[in-house]
Amino acid sequence: MTNSSTKLPVLGSDAEIGVGLLNEWFDPIEACLRDRVRELIQTMIESELEAVLSRPRYARRPKADPENYGACGVAGHRHGHRSRSLLGTFGRVEIAVPRARLDTSEGKTTEWKSKALRAYQRRTNQADSLIAGAYLAGTNTRRVRRALAAVFGGAVNKDTVSRVWRKVKADWDAWNARPLAEEPIVRLILDGTVVRVRLDRKATSIVLLVVLGVREDGQKVLLAVKNMGGETSQAWRAVLDDLVKRGLRQPEFLIVDGGTGLEQALAALWGDVPTQRCTVHKHRNLLAHAPPRLHDEVSADYNDMIYAASPAEIEQRRRAFLRKWRLKCKAVADSLEEAGDRLFTFTRLPPSQWKSARTTNAIERLHEEFKRRIKTQTVLPSAETAAMLFWALLASGQITMRKVDGWQSLTQKLADKPIDLAA
Repeated sequence: MTNSSTKLPVLGSDAEIGVGLLNEWFDPIEACLRDRVRELIQTMIESELEAVLSRPRYARRPKADPENYGACGVAGHRHGHRSRSLLGTFGRVEIAVPRARLDTSEGKTTEWKSKALRAYQRRTNQADSLIAGAYLAGTNTRRVRRALAAVFGGAVNKDTVSRVWRKVKADWDAWNARPLAEEPIVRLILDGTVVRVRLDRKATSIVLLVVLGVREDGQKVLLAVKNMGGETSQAWRAVLDDLVKRGLRQPEFLIVDGGTGLEQALAALWGDVPTQRCTVHKHRNLLAHAPPRLHDEVSADYNDMIYAASPAEIEQRRRAFLRKWRLKCKAVADSLEEAGDRLFTFTRLPPSQWKSARTTNAIERLHEEFKRRIKTQTVLPSAETAAMLFWALLASGQITMRKVDGWQSLTQKLADKPIDLAA
């Protein structure tokens, strides 16, 4: 009986298919270049040592010149070679590194160290950059070997990725301690995001507290990302106190999500700074207080109010919203009144800034990009790794931030409260 199935024959596992496919992509130019890499590196290091000793290999030491001290180089002698393995974007190569002993002023000798190839260096900086970039782009530590197999020939594994990632910690520590006195920050956007990390060998959800700043020119900049154990007022106050300690000046405008802990911390530190409560978060609160059959109607009335063209229209539609929903669903009206005037602080700004000032969307986008990046890992190794990864995605350019809408008018002073909440 003939087989009329349209299914393709099974070729093997995905790994076997990938290896077989890539093995067919032979490039004679790349092969020739990699064959010459060993010779090039060894020649470069030999030239470095020759410059130090002022003589090539097997040559005699030049005679000292009293009138030109130092022209004859450092006194010393060669003593063989050491085999070193080096991994670069050209793959792994075994090279013979020359050794030498240099005379010191105390009459002793010291081992010569190459500046081009550092002691114990096993990878080039470009290779580390490529590995870190692949990891930041979304490749987890276990899949990086397959992702970079064509470049490194399988010489990179999850342990290599972990070692490269630990090198980022020095930059991370420096970023966390950098002074902020020269940062012209005029606006802060604050929010938290939940991620899953491994604590005591168990997957646990933690909250990263994120502070985003807006400079005078409208450019957004990450100021802090920390795990403080939750979103309590004490946790937020610790983050804010650290920023102030490093020189952050008092902002002119704040945008928050409405969390109790954050608002308490801001009230204690910057109680007189105008604060905008995110209109999107309040919209969700209103829907949570209404039955599902009324969601569309609540949304329509709420959006008509929030996106009105002028403060007067917003005030008029707010009163209409409260009159209607006090009769139809009192919980919805009570939830809107709970927000108070902080829901309409954006009306004190020029209309060109309303779009960027109404919500915490700027920081929510970062949260979404971060969640999309860590989707392949599900659970991150630790809380510090989660915070470092959030920062590194921005520092490396994997995630970019544009200027806020209406940045041209950021220097204008805020108007007096134009909304009358008397209903």
